[in-house]
Amino acid sequence: MSGESERSERSDLIIATLDDAFAPLMAADPVAFRGKYRTMASDPHAFYRGTACLFYADVTGQDDPYADARSGRIWVHGDLHVENFGTYLNSDGRLVFDVNDFDEAYLGRFTWDLQRFAASLALVGWQKALPEDDVRRLLGRYVRAYLAQVDEYAGSDEDAYEFALHLDNTEGPIHAALVSARQRRRADLLDASTLRVDGVRRFREGDHVRRLSKREHAKVVRAYERYLDSIPEDKRSPRALFYDLRDVVGKSGFGIGSAGLPAYNLLIEGTSQALDNDVVLSMKQANVPAISRFVDTASVDAFFQNEGHRTVVSQRALQVHTDPLLGWTEIDGTGYVVSEISPYEVDLDWVGLTEPDEIAKVVDLLGRATAKIHCASDEDSDQDLVDFQVEEALVASLEGRRREFTAWVTDFGLAYADRVRADHALFVEAFREGRIGVSST
Repeated sequence: MSGESERSERSDLIIATLDDAFAPLMAADPVAFRGKYRTMASDPHAFYRGTACLFYADVTGQDDPYADARSGRIWVHGDLHVENFGTYLNSDGRLVFDVNDFDEAYLGRFTWDLQRFAASLALVGWQKALPEDDVRRLLGRYVRAYLAQVDEYAGSDEDAYEFALHLDNTEGPIHAALVSARQRRRADLLDASTLRVDGVRRFREGDHVRRLSKREHAKVVRAYERYLDSIPEDKRSPRALFYDLRDVVGKSGFGIGSAGLPAYNLLIEGTSQALDNDVVLSMKQANVPAISRFVDTASVDAFFQNEGHRTVVSQRALQVHTDPLLGWTEIDGTGYVVSEISPYEVDLDWVGLTEPDEIAKVVDLLGRATAKIHCASDEDSDQDLVDFQVEEALVASLEGRRREFTAWVTDFGLAYADRVRADHALFVEAFREGRIGVSST
């Protein structure tokens, strides 16, 4: 096959895969998708972030010598890239740095998360003009840190599952993110998004915020009441007024992953009637996870009532001490995820990370954080789809082959980053010519 034929075939695959994944959302909100696609066109990593579906179209068809019957069917994040890490305030009141954004979480091969992160890190290394040898070393460090943390889980008692990255055991950019989160105030978030009217707060109106018709408002209120039933008993606030609903608005203007998804913001009372204790919730339509488009889903999908339920169950499986307000509901038969819009969420800032030695320290911690979501998936979970110790399955899968495995993930990351850069150019070309999804006019 000639080079031009290969380019044409790959371009057709990109167009078909994105259209298949996003056609309903494109039709519902073409303006949002023009924005999404133009953001994706800005650089290869932005394109990569928005194309988990293309990644799984590629990797699910490839041989995987390291994932077996058990390690090939664990809870995985599904969209692990360098920008999906940040801080949150866990249910114990501790600021934690961890993996975030679980919209794509599903059951799959443990290797997929490592491969997706490795390609992401290789792309960032290329964009920072790091020599390939430095990028290769960073990828190897990530995998080795992951394996070291798996070993800690496999060789320790249940106390190991309390491992977390927090203010007392981090340094550098990750510690800086936690310090920044600690200085945030709920009152500042509330003042930015609400006004005080007649002694109570109401949402501000403006760009990306809209008032609801009576009919839509009633639907959202009913959905909110159903959501309350999804909060586990041990996470419910003992204060009866905590969940009193104060205001509801429609919300738009989300990032690459959530473009076109209907969403609402809800204002509830919080711990007291003091105005600075109000809490803002997001109620957002859940995605169909990219993995599920390319694997046999029959036994998994039967477990979930809708995609909102799937997202919440997945997050509780992957993230220890989850947001106590995390829950799910449905509107017109479609699943929605509900969670707090927290003032304490700070993403890792990669802009200032330029030197390999500095990046290496960050990568070590991200490798450990990745192992944590894979192995510590029992404590806060209300599911039994994975009924074995993940760390034991991982150790068994890799026994005697760890060096080869590290090289395999590293080689994949570098090669797939090359693939993404070429795909990005094809995507930009197709989008400019109006061949992809929605008109670029």
